[in-house]
Amino acid sequence: MPFRTMRVSGVPRTTGSPGAPDSAPGETGTTAQARARRAGLRGEGAWGWMFVSPMVLVLGLFMVLPILMALWVSLLHWDGQSNPFSGQADFVGLDNYRSLLTQDGLDRTLFATSLRNNLYYVLLTVPLQTVLALGLALIVNQKMLRGRGAFRTTFFFPSVTSSIAVSTVFLFLFQGSGAVNSMLSWIGVKGPNWFADPRGVLSLVLGGLGIVDPERPTGLLADHSTLGLSWFEWLSGPSVAMCTLILLAVWTTSGSFMLIFLAALQNIPRELEESAAMEGVNRRQMLRYVTLPALRPVLFLVLTLGLISTWQVFDQVYVMGQGAPGNTTLTPAFLSYSAGFDNADFGQGAAIAFILLALILVLTAFQRWALRERGARTRRNR
Repeated sequence: MPFRTMRVSGVPRTTGSPGAPDSAPGETGTTAQARARRAGLRGEGAWGWMFVSPMVLVLGLFMVLPILMALWVSLLHWDGQSNPFSGQADFVGLDNYRSLLTQDGLDRTLFATSLRNNLYYVLLTVPLQTVLALGLALIVNQKMLRGRGAFRTTFFFPSVTSSIAVSTVFLFLFQGSGAVNSMLSWIGVKGPNWFADPRGVLSLVLGGLGIVDPERPTGLLADHSTLGLSWFEWLSGPSVAMCTLILLAVWTTSGSFMLIFLAALQNIPRELEESAAMEGVNRRQMLRYVTLPALRPVLFLVLTLGLISTWQVFDQVYVMGQGAPGNTTLTPAFLSYSAGFDNADFGQGAAIAFILLALILVLTAFQRWALRERGARTRRNR
């Protein structure tokens, strides 16, 4: 119904359709409708906040508040026996962070060792579990495959098994006289004592090639250091014991990521694959130019989840050696736990946790930047 202007007592007044609110003097009908729309949106916003307020309170009470408390503890020298918000706890400022990052000593050496171990753990585990999960998803997604349900259940079963139970089983499998070394002996290979071997894999390879001497490294690798560790120690690679943890992580997590990839594969429109097949593309070209571009958001999700979980690995380390042998399986998460509950230095443990949090956020942001859709951004800039 078109707006019409009425004059009441010499004052023009605008009216709209039936049910529309009357406008104020000097206000057009469009302005009145906009004002009513804003009022309605404010009302909807208030109702929305009312419905989500219980969850906001729960998250604030059990997540945000503990994070702020832990941040305060990281600035203290606190043994966990007193109230950290009273004068009984010594306020040391950033000393806990300095002892881990800038000051020479055992604390920085242990922290650098844990970072090195966890870095190799991430660099090997995340790509391996992602590639294996995608490969398994491509296999069980084939309609011509018989027993697809049985295969899916078999591949996913390790992911729902208790990590403590699986770690205990791996302890028996990788013993010096365990099943793994027994199978290696069938082909004439003498397996190592896996969980008691602190030697770096890369240093063993370089030593076997005669490039360096793993026992007495010299030159540039031995003369320079970072965070208290020589460059040779940084580049020696994961220890033999850490390799068993990597195998365990890949075996137990690839099933979960397989299901994520499988759901994404089933959501790819069949028209894309059919049109590509009509163009005469082979399977490798189909995977590269059709499947992987369609899986870009899911690939980012899998890589992000893998990155976060691998930097936070704790339970396998706790069960399978607690950093032994020679701190070659030590990780920042376990070091944070050990500093607080074993050494009664909760301030340093909290500091390690926040450094780890900052590291995860930076790497996640970098990963998001690396996997962004560059073509779409270029078109927007134009």
